Amino acid sequence: MATHLITGAGSGIGAAVARRLHERGDDLILFARDAGRARELGSAFPGARTLVGDLANPDRLSWALAQQTLPDRLDSLLHIAGVVDLGPIGDLTPKTWHEQLNVNLVAPAELTRLLLPQLRISHGQVIFVNSGAGLSAHAEWGAYAASKHGLKALADALREEERASGLRVTSVYPGRTASPMQAKVHQQEGKEYDAGRWIDPGSVATTILTALDLPRDARIDDVTVRPGR
Repeated sequence: MATHLITGAGSGIGAAVARRLHERGDDLILFARDAGRARELGSAFPGARTLVGDLANPDRLSWALAQQTLPDRLDSLLHIAGVVDLGPIGDLTPKTWHEQLNVNLVAPAELTRLLLPQLRISHGQVIFVNSGAGLSAHAEWGAYAASKHGLKALADALREEERASGLRVTSVYPGRTASPMQAKVHQQEGKEYDAGRWIDPGSVATTILTALDLPRDARIDDVTVRPGR
């Protein structure tokens, strides 16, 4: 039975991935921002374990995990949680930059650092759910795109550094996906939100599981998923 640690399992792509892995009987460890959220995730995925830590405050993650029981080994670490806040560069405050950089980049880097020993034991895999914005930036997407461009650099560097340990590292770049985050983006853009126009989270989950389940004689480093409609 494989053991996976997932951030962002409460909605969208993260929930779709957690559901698929839970249904096939894998062992899940779900990362929650607080005890209340951990209880919600525990109810949604019976038998899953939870870890509590605030991705918005990555400086405290080491302390938070030191108070909890970590797995002895880990087959995959799935970074799926993310936040977005749009706006022109001329209007973005340091607070807005820090919020997105912390959750989307610094927290994944810190969680990876803290869990590398468990991943090395199993010759596991780290999957970063990035974004199309991690490949090109558009007007009013500056802070979010910067965090996702940084996430690509993190994944690329980690892949090279951990090659000798047998660790696989995959970046997934979804286009617009039907999720609460996408609803927020449309609100900020002043556009009507129609979930049917965008990628179903389950389709991105299929891509992620394909990378996870690929035989060890191959690897998927980068994969882009675009809306098909």
